[in-house]
Amino acid sequence: MDADVLILTLGFAALFAGFVDAVVGGGGLVQIPALFSAFPTQSPAVLLATNKVSSIVGTASAAVQYARRVRIPWAIALPGAVVALAASWLGAKAVVLLPPELMRPFVLLLLVLVVAHTFIRKDLGTGKSQQKHGRRELIVTMAIAASVGFYDGLFGPGTGSFLIFLFVRFLALDFIHAAATAKIVNVATNLGAIAYFSTSVEVLWVLGATMALCNLCGAIIGSRIALARGSGFVRLVFLGVVMALIVKMSYDMLVAGCAGFT
Repeated sequence: MDADVLILTLGFAALFAGFVDAVVGGGGLVQIPALFSAFPTQSPAVLLATNKVSSIVGTASAAVQYARRVRIPWAIALPGAVVALAASWLGAKAVVLLPPELMRPFVLLLLVLVVAHTFIRKDLGTGKSQQKHGRRELIVTMAIAASVGFYDGLFGPGTGSFLIFLFVRFLALDFIHAAATAKIVNVATNLGAIAYFSTSVEVLWVLGATMALCNLCGAIIGSRIALARGSGFVRLVFLGVVMALIVKMSYDMLVAGCAGFT
């Protein structure tokens, strides 16, 4: 592929990934396959690290956009971010010990359960967001941040979607406030993974920075649309993205299974 066409393709992928990620998470569904397709012989760790460099800029921008318009529950968001940063660093380190492919069936099952629960509970995340958060909510947030943070460092796809769903389900946040809180935590998970990868693999910094600019543009557009349209819109996009993740991961597992028999 011509170098200019390659950059243009990856830039568009990063733009769309930033848009999707700003609304409900799941930008990795777009950006990671694009990187692996563009560099089929490159080390997966290098491409995952480059994806994080691009993603963190868009995620941070979306977090700022939400913070300007939405009352973020900082009492739980900041401790959750600290825990998520450490957990993500450990997850990235665990890549060499636990092949990410082993997680696919488990993650796929979780995504199916998330979609089913969201469909059944049509009012989930569309009501008024809980404003008071005590010790219970803090403990729950830190548990969510630790588990999802480790997952993001180790594997990654759907991290933002998992965070939003868990914040809606267990902290009684609406989808807008859950998305805003998820962005704060997601910035920390990206930072933790980058901190480990930058000292362990050869990150494609120039490519990552170029994609980051495109991701930033998509994130600004996505966060503004989400804030303007409200929780109902975010819920619909959430369902669409999670179902797309299910299809993508099912396809990957099918291809891997067929390859194993040849």
